[in-house]
Amino acid sequence: MCGVDSEKLFCFIGTMKQKTLRGMRTRANGRCRERPRSAQESVSGLFITVAEAFGFTEENAGRFTAFATTEQRLHWHLHGEKRPMYVYENENGEIIGYYSLLFQENNECELNNLCVAPESRHGKVGEALLLHSYEIAKAAGCVKMNIGIVEENVQLRKWYEKYGVVHQGTKKFDFFPFTCGYMERML
Repeated sequence: MCGVDSEKLFCFIGTMKQKTLRGMRTRANGRCRERPRSAQESVSGLFITVAEAFGFTEENAGRFTAFATTEQRLHWHLHGEKRPMYVYENENGEIIGYYSLLFQENNECELNNLCVAPESRHGKVGEALLLHSYEIAKAAGCVKMNIGIVEENVQLRKWYEKYGVVHQGTKKFDFFPFTCGYMERML
């Protein structure tokens, strides 16, 4: 399931194999080719600057995406939970953005782990990923998208609100040094 947007590529992440992820990349002729990529490094690496900005470490936030993303976890998300995963690649084929969707009951879904590489932030990659997630969710019959955020990340909350996402509340978990914020958007 690939689609092209402004010469950048949204890709469905296909199969997992021994520390590589085979992502499908559409060529101009419409055919796809497989290219090995380290899934764990690509995905967790997008989140490390967030961890650094908020003082998260493996010791105090071991379940945060920057530290908890493993090949086994990605494999479970993809095959166990049937969670589609999407990446945004730059012209060099490097992953500079990522998100996944978890389809829930009652025609709802959860947007998980939308993140953009630091050097590509504020350049419309995040917007493209978010709008793409809305399209995919609607096509799957979802009427509402749920989103969890680091509540202390005020800039992120305001960014989501700019796209019609409404804050619903917060919850504090003992295993995170931050508060989880919950947002939603009707599709």
